[in-house]
Amino acid sequence: MAALVNKNILLCVSGGIAVYKAVALTSKLSQAGFNVKVIMTESAMEFVTPLTFQAMSRNDVYYDTFDEKDSSKIAHIDLADWADLVLIAPATANVLGKLAHGIADDMITTTLLATTAPVWAAPAMNVHMYSHPAVLQNIDILDKRGVRFVEPSEGFLACGYVGKGRLEEPEKITDIIINFFDKKDIQLLKGKKLLVTAGPTREKIDPVRFFTNHSSGKMGYAIAKKAAEAGAEVTLVSGPVSITPPFGVTTIKVETAEEMYGQVMKYFDGADVVIKSAAVADYRPAQTSDLKMKKKDGSLMLEFERTTDILRTLGEQKSHQILIGFAAETDHLEKYAEQKLKSKNADLIVGNNIMTEGAGFGSDTNVVSFFRKDGTVAELPMQSKEQVAEALISEIDQLIKGRIT
Repeated sequence: MAALVNKNILLCVSGGIAVYKAVALTSKLSQAGFNVKVIMTESAMEFVTPLTFQAMSRNDVYYDTFDEKDSSKIAHIDLADWADLVLIAPATANVLGKLAHGIADDMITTTLLATTAPVWAAPAMNVHMYSHPAVLQNIDILDKRGVRFVEPSEGFLACGYVGKGRLEEPEKITDIIINFFDKKDIQLLKGKKLLVTAGPTREKIDPVRFFTNHSSGKMGYAIAKKAAEAGAEVTLVSGPVSITPPFGVTTIKVETAEEMYGQVMKYFDGADVVIKSAAVADYRPAQTSDLKMKKKDGSLMLEFERTTDILRTLGEQKSHQILIGFAAETDHLEKYAEQKLKSKNADLIVGNNIMTEGAGFGSDTNVVSFFRKDGTVAELPMQSKEQVAEALISEIDQLIKGRIT
């Protein structure tokens, strides 16, 4: 816990029955070694008095924008600058709506607009409020701006409903924050430039049809996100997917294999590590039509031609770069992954059998193995794609250290 000393958490408490959990959260964070200061809305003070939070945090509690406790400072600016992390808990539909639309009409919202620290929100509200289109839209807006959400849990709510809307337990929120600062302090890839590819490509047949695959891009986006959190400068070249780009990542959208090849080569020379996780089409139609192809009697024959093998090209041209490829197979994974490792001159191949339960395209989980140049193989259990990404970041760290030594 010593590493957490002098980490400052600004807890913004908005009005709802879950305010009582925010008291326990203040206590847990303080016990973990964080410095905690609390801002409350007027509605929050209807449930719990400021004195309670003052006793738990051993700091002044703020609730009035015009109550300057130190005349030499502007309170909401001082708090905004002081925080290493700002946490809104509970985050009501009201405060999320205000923050999404830049409304600053009280101490909390004014401070939120002034801070440059990471902002997290832990929603708590009625299950129907949480699923209302307006609330979901506001959450989406904030997510795209980089606000991180601690998802509410499911259970019995104070309103009598059972469903999603309960503020996550204080112990779990505290653990998530501890984990965040532990990883932030480590910053395994700080100063490194990573180039990541993700998603499928689309190869045009005619204006209404294209040739593609089932890749969702989830694995590549998880890698880009975790690499950025590890301190890397990340460029993500993405095929067409429906995922929100990770915060702090430069994302370049492409459609075809040729477009992906062009963007990868544009950024390749400046990269320290290249992770080729995209499922790029191996073939494209040799001829395309500018008009919709009309159906005719009988069968249709299309001729396909090879696309540029991006991983092989990178392997042939690499100088200082660490090159990592992916092998998604349906059989003989070890054989094909090891062949790919050698033929593409890669430093690591992340292989998975897409027929394995929990490892297919579109899944939130994956089951992978790391095939290394020294012949060793590390088999990972089924886990979330973000956990796989974290394991890959550690593997990259070892590859970098191995080159230094």
